[in-house]
Amino acid sequence: MHTTLLLVGLTVAVLAGTALSERLRLPAPMVLIALGAIGSFLPFVPEVALTPDLVLIGLLPPLLYASSMQTSIIDIRANLTSVALLSVALVAVTTVTVGAVAHTLVPGISWAAALALGAVVAPPDAVSASAVARRIGLPRRIVTVLEGESLLNDATALVALRTAVAALSGTVAAGAIALDFLVAAGGGALLGIVVAAVVLRLRTRIHDPLIDTGVSFVVPFVAYLLAEELHASGVIAVVVAGLIIGHRAPIVQTSGSRLTERVTWSTVAFLLEHAVFLLIGLQATRIVTGLDGSVSVGRMLTACAAVLGTVIATRLLWVLLTQWLRGLRTPPEDREPWSHAFVTGWAGMRGVVTIAAVFVIPADVPHHDLLVLIALAVVLGTLYLQGLTLPALTRALGVEPQDPAADALARATLLQQAADAGLAELDACTEADPHGVETVLRDRLDRRTFAAWERLSTTTGIEAPSEAYTRIRTRMIAAERARILEIRSLGKVPSHVVREVLGMLDLEESMLDAAHEERQEIIATGIGEGGHCADLRSHPAVETTSDPRCAQCEAEGTVPVALRQCLECGSVGCCDSSPGQHATEHFHRTGHTVMQSAEPGETWRWCYVHAVTA
Repeated sequence: MHTTLLLVGLTVAVLAGTALSERLRLPAPMVLIALGAIGSFLPFVPEVALTPDLVLIGLLPPLLYASSMQTSIIDIRANLTSVALLSVALVAVTTVTVGAVAHTLVPGISWAAALALGAVVAPPDAVSASAVARRIGLPRRIVTVLEGESLLNDATALVALRTAVAALSGTVAAGAIALDFLVAAGGGALLGIVVAAVVLRLRTRIHDPLIDTGVSFVVPFVAYLLAEELHASGVIAVVVAGLIIGHRAPIVQTSGSRLTERVTWSTVAFLLEHAVFLLIGLQATRIVTGLDGSVSVGRMLTACAAVLGTVIATRLLWVLLTQWLRGLRTPPEDREPWSHAFVTGWAGMRGVVTIAAVFVIPADVPHHDLLVLIALAVVLGTLYLQGLTLPALTRALGVEPQDPAADALARATLLQQAADAGLAELDACTEADPHGVETVLRDRLDRRTFAAWERLSTTTGIEAPSEAYTRIRTRMIAAERARILEIRSLGKVPSHVVREVLGMLDLEESMLDAAHEERQEIIATGIGEGGHCADLRSHPAVETTSDPRCAQCEAEGTVPVALRQCLECGSVGCCDSSPGQHATEHFHRTGHTVMQSAEPGETWRWCYVHAVTA
């Protein structure tokens, strides 16, 4: 009963703290740590020991697995050099620099213990980086690098910590360190591949979404425990398995399984991610009362501040140095802005792995209590100092967040290309169609594609067709649901049938809500992202007419949704969501391949021949 009440209390505290953070407009990790620290000093709050086994076995595998499943292998591969420099090289450099500072400032601490402390505070936290990056909307490449780094740096740090702890008892040779790391990393990667292969083969035979999701809960623990049992890196095994399984999910899983797994893991990851920070705060009393007084308060504060400063400065200098070195062999036009490097260097928040790993250091090591306090100071210092100032720093440096209009344009382009492939397959179908199914399919495909394009700017003051559809269909669904509930109350329809029908309405309504929310966030200005072709290169963006009008719409008495301008003759026509679709009609009539949005502030272009944007 005591354990159950504790888990319920932690869950309630996590939900309340997260809600409070939204009201205060502060990152949830900072609020939850503060609540946990306050709660740790209250007499009625039970002590919750954040043990290494709880974190490294109970929390870390599912957190890493949930994050790695949502991380793109393609994005990691495109930024592999940056990720490796941060997740491997920087961890090693930080371990040594922090070890040197700790060995110098704390009398009586051995080099092995100092390097163990360095390994403990070296890895930034995956949860902290993702939480802050998502909140302030950093550019996509920075987020990719931070997430890739945070997935892999724990393995480097834990191997370094294991080596340093072994050195405390004199059981490790200097030449064995590199071999130990290679065995741990290589073995972990190999086991991750094997686990992923087994799970993917199994999933081709599973069609029940609940069983499939249940299997996914076992994967991170199997990968981690198996790797650790064979003296390989469990962290790398989990990350590799998650990356591969997530990459192959659209091929081997059913759509129902993917939807169920996505929703379930989102909930689990949300609770675990936020519980981690609450647990960190709850360690405050344990760490403070554990001090034995052998070191003066002044020296303790000096050591904490020095290690915190070393951690921050080392990362910042390393990122700037590697940026400069890579710039020497990169053309000026392809170099990453220095502001991006500075933001990446400042986004080095530490978290739960640091708190858990410090307790791996044997308790009989001299000044163990001070080592634990330093680890807590680094976690709190980086989370509050860097986490709270990162948004202001991003604005001061002029680092633009990811443009939602660019994402909307890329989404619309991708859906258009997919629709073209679907229509080509429909044209290839030779079966008889006595029921008019082809017309229905074309209408549904057009509606989906048009809705994606309508998330960009439309004519001011005019409701887009997709918005009208969402508004009217939402009212219809509400009426349908009310009627179903009336029928349910009569008790004449089986309850499972009622649940199935209500579930169908819920799924449709959730899709309408998601589309409406995405549209509300988008102000489509600036140059969109997209592919390039010879036609687009030969038709650069121009200053479109200041008063665009579709003459054919005016003649026909119809209202256009959005306007497009031909880049070959300057003719203005309405988009495909408009009743006349005159821009496309102009292309078919004249063969002019490239048009540009004529809406105010938009400069994106579309090639009708190659179905790409720029």
